[in-house]
Amino acid sequence: MERPPDPQLLGFLEVYDRHIAELALALREIILEEAPDASESIYQVYTVAVWFGFSGKMKDMFCYFTTHAGHVNLGFPRGASLPDPNRVLAGEGKAMRHIRLASLPDVERPFVRRYIQAAMEQAAPAGTRGTGKSVVKSSAARGRSKKKRAKPGARSRR
Repeated sequence: MERPPDPQLLGFLEVYDRHIAELALALREIILEEAPDASESIYQVYTVAVWFGFSGKMKDMFCYFTTHAGHVNLGFPRGASLPDPNRVLAGEGKAMRHIRLASLPDVERPFVRRYIQAAMEQAAPAGTRGTGKSVVKSSAARGRSKKKRAKPGARSRR
């Protein structure tokens, strides 16, 4: 089952070189082939970040990807505890790890799917199904400024 990308995701990717947009979309397709019912949360902040999980809650996400000028990162929120037989996981934080993917052949390497599968098994019991929905959570939607309030003791200029 193929799930077309949300039009807003396509719009967010337009600011990147075509090569990066193609990498991101190819990686998205692979993730959704492995987890067709996964929820997809799309963020547009300083980068495009797309998170995948089964509940839609951030704590339950099993992987994500982020776009960069010359590559795409496939990340794992609990990557520090994933087996890494190919020694491709990068990062030094307590929990997160990522794989840097710079070309379509990188994305298509068989171990990419194995890491995604391992992350899914780690995040949810076998047979867990998600909603299969895509939700856009753009910084533009959150970045609306609140009406400024006068500082305490400040005089109103009417």
